[in-house]
Amino acid sequence: MDNAEEIKLCYPQLLNSSCRGQMRSSSEALVLYTLLSTIALLTVALNLLVIISISHFRQLHTPTNLLLLSLAVSDLLVGILVMPIEAIRFIETCWVLGQLMCALSYIVGFILTSASVGNMVLISVDRYIAICYPLLYPSKITQSRVKVSVCLCWACSVLYNGIILKGHLQQPDRHNSCYGECVVVIDYVSGTVDLVFTFITPCTVIIVLYMRVFVVAVSQARAMQSHVATVMPRKVTVTAKTSEKKAARTLGIVILVFLLCFCPYYYPSLAGQDISNSASSWGIVSWMVYFNSCLNPLIYAFFYPWFRKAIKFIVTLKILEHDSCDAKLL
Repeated sequence: MDNAEEIKLCYPQLLNSSCRGQMRSSSEALVLYTLLSTIALLTVALNLLVIISISHFRQLHTPTNLLLLSLAVSDLLVGILVMPIEAIRFIETCWVLGQLMCALSYIVGFILTSASVGNMVLISVDRYIAICYPLLYPSKITQSRVKVSVCLCWACSVLYNGIILKGHLQQPDRHNSCYGECVVVIDYVSGTVDLVFTFITPCTVIIVLYMRVFVVAVSQARAMQSHVATVMPRKVTVTAKTSEKKAARTLGIVILVFLLCFCPYYYPSLAGQDISNSASSWGIVSWMVYFNSCLNPLIYAFFYPWFRKAIKFIVTLKILEHDSCDAKLL
């Protein structure tokens, strides 16, 4: 009797073709909705602070911060568009938002995920050139080139995921066994291609570049300890390099957290299996990926003094004062 009370039909009017959903207790559902809603709101608020800070203060209009801005936009959209729907999917065992929303929710989520991966690669390239080729950095990494790179990153993400999920968009219910499901399956071949292009290749590039950055940073630290910088102009150069290395360290932490959050998602492809959202572990794995969007601005707040100062300006409404955009944050 207890089991019968825990099972419900998603669409009672479709007795023979409706899915059966496992009912959660009201207290369990309330706790989950509160927790996941808090994560979503925190993700939106923190990334909005990053976007406002970099957009408003002129001193923060640097190529590196433009890449952080693009990453924050993708994280903000995850909090607004993806997390609320994924919370409903995780808590409610029946899909009630319709087949079109089923298709769009996954396409949007995959696009934002791929855009985040692309932004991470661009950030790694930026730090590599800044540390390893500091004299060439101002001429090679300009704001116009960064803007073009960011636009290409987003365009490629939309095009790539449109191709990967084309079948799902054309026929959203192709893998559903009954009414009340929203099942997406990426077969082994497509999953392997996705694994190579959106995980293995980008991660290899990121790791190789940061290993090179680490080696150069260590050699520069040894040079400083050996008192190589004995002339004033060289001291200025060393100070600039120290600042760049601090930025590289912070962004390295961002990338490390990113890799830890994304690795479980690609485990089925690594194990030679299809990727399906009907798997029992899908809810936890997907929320690990989405939670990365909340962690990035927390890392900025912990390691970037300029971000903490910008938050004070915003929270105290000093940002509304005349010429606040020219405030000194660095």
